[in-house]
Amino acid sequence: METLIIGAGGHGKVVLDILRAGGKYRPVGFIDADPKLTGTTVGGLPVFGAVHQLNKLKQQHRLKAAIIAIGDNRARCGYVKTVDDHGLPLINAVHPSASVSASAMLGRNVVIAAGAVVCTEVVLADLAIVNTCAVVDHESTIGYAAHVCPGANIAGRVRIGAHAFIGLGANVIQCLTIGDGATIGAGAVVLADVPQGATAVGVPARIIKASPPLAA
Repeated sequence: METLIIGAGGHGKVVLDILRAGGKYRPVGFIDADPKLTGTTVGGLPVFGAVHQLNKLKQQHRLKAAIIAIGDNRARCGYVKTVDDHGLPLINAVHPSASVSASAMLGRNVVIAAGAVVCTEVVLADLAIVNTCAVVDHESTIGYAAHVCPGANIAGRVRIGAHAFIGLGANVIQCLTIGDGATIGAGAVVLADVPQGATAVGVPARIIKASPPLAA
C-alpha cells in the first residue's frame, strides 16, 4: 500500500524503518515543512516538499495512506485535518519486534517502535508514540498525541494525558495520573500524580514548573 510519510526528521527516519520492517506498507517518500529538505533524499526516498503538494502527490503516486511522523506532540496534531481533508487514511507503524497484547486498543497514527512492550488492555489514543524499548504495563492509557520516549517504563493502570511527554528512561509507578500536556524529565521516577501542564524531574520526581493558570 503506497504510503506518504509526513516529517523527514529523526522520527520520520524511525517510522520509515518500522514500515520497511513490517512489510505491509510501501513508503514512497516524505513531505516536510523545512524548505531546505525539498529535493533531498532521506533513507533513499525523496522529500517532495511541503504539505501543499499533497493533492498532486496523491494522484502522481497513487497514495493510499499516510502517517504523521513528527516527534513534537503539537506539531504532529497540526497535520491531521489536512490529511483527513485529502481522504488519506492515517495508518499505524508497529515494529515487528515490539510486543503488543492482543487485548490492547490502538487508535490511528500510533507508532510503536522496536523493542517496545504494550501489555494487556492498554489503550493508545490517536497519534500516541511508544518509542524504542519503552514499556506500557497493563490497563494503562496513553492519551491523544502523547509521547513515551525510549526506555521509559509506565506501570499498570497509569493514565497519561493528551500531549504529555514522558522523557527518556523515566519511570512512572502504578495507578498514577500524568495530566494533559505535562512533561516528565529524562530518568525521573514519578511517585505521585503530576498535574496538567506541569514539569516534573528527578528521583523522586519533583515539580519544577507548575501548570499555567486558567484563563479568566
